[in-house]
Amino acid sequence: MSAAAAVLAREIREQPAVWRGLLEHEAAIAETAAALAALDPPLVRIAAHGTSDHAGIYASYLLRALRGWTVVRDSMSMPLYYGVPAARPGELAIGVSQSGETPDVVAWLARAREAGATTLAITNGEDSALARGADHVLRVGAGAERSIAATKTYTGTLAAIALLAGALAGEGPRMAAGLTAAADAAEELLEGLDAAVAPVAEALARIDRMYLVARGIELATANEIALKLTEVCYLGAKAMSATAMAHGPVAALDADVPLWAIAAADGTLPAVQEAARRAHDAGAPVIASGPAAAQLGEAAHVLAIPEPSEPLLSPLLSVLPGQAFAWALAQAKGIDPGAPRHLRKITAAA
Repeated sequence: MSAAAAVLAREIREQPAVWRGLLEHEAAIAETAAALAALDPPLVRIAAHGTSDHAGIYASYLLRALRGWTVVRDSMSMPLYYGVPAARPGELAIGVSQSGETPDVVAWLARAREAGATTLAITNGEDSALARGADHVLRVGAGAERSIAATKTYTGTLAAIALLAGALAGEGPRMAAGLTAAADAAEELLEGLDAAVAPVAEALARIDRMYLVARGIELATANEIALKLTEVCYLGAKAMSATAMAHGPVAALDADVPLWAIAAADGTLPAVQEAARRAHDAGAPVIASGPAAAQLGEAAHVLAIPEPSEPLLSPLLSVLPGQAFAWALAQAKGIDPGAPRHLRKITAAA
């Protein structure tokens, strides 16, 4: 194992500690939530790239589910290149960037502030350009992340969003208790995860493509695992809603193109089960993960997670098998998972 691969493995294991660290800042998060609750924006705009955009998917669900706000993941190109106003007065604009230095996210948030929106930066870069240019800052506090593939900054961002959304809904203590329980569950899960993913990686070492499906809040997980498999294992991995599988993509499935299905223990489960059935009928190997993974009877491989006490925190746990699998699959393919080609680290320490 290379030194870079060892660093990535260590950062995957550090994630529960990052979540617990956020609990030490509940008061600051509650203060930010109080200011945003007083604003009660008619529209919330979120802008981000890559892993941060996947965290934005999660935020869009939680802010709607817990606070009832209308949320859109916005276009940065419209204001930056086409002269369209970035926001309207009274709206809330949220820029998400792990480093806080992503140029167009920084520029978009500045344009939104100039247009009269209240701005929130969600970042691991506490002294970053994004943080300095925002009215409010939600700090991830993951410390230095040295691996190119983001792991602890991703789930740290999810945890920070969950605490903020819980506070906005007057459910801060409940969400904090759920996060503590999730951290405990994650530590137990991580103990055996390397052994669980190793045979799956060996079985699928020759694959070059994969589809990933989910619905609801686990769409963030599907997108994040797809990105990890792309950047670490060089797979052509594509995530989509489970209901989109029938609209063309199922035609591409066969024995060499697996389906990874993330099954939540909620009303979205039947759609994921149907996608898994269709993939199985097409001859594709099915990998099942998520808290309801055992309910996908067609799965050739099951990477289950414990069902969290707070269901809205499920994506923090559901992504862990994907991170571990990406690490193991890269090794099985003879790729150094800690040093993917053509990429450089952007995320800054905080």
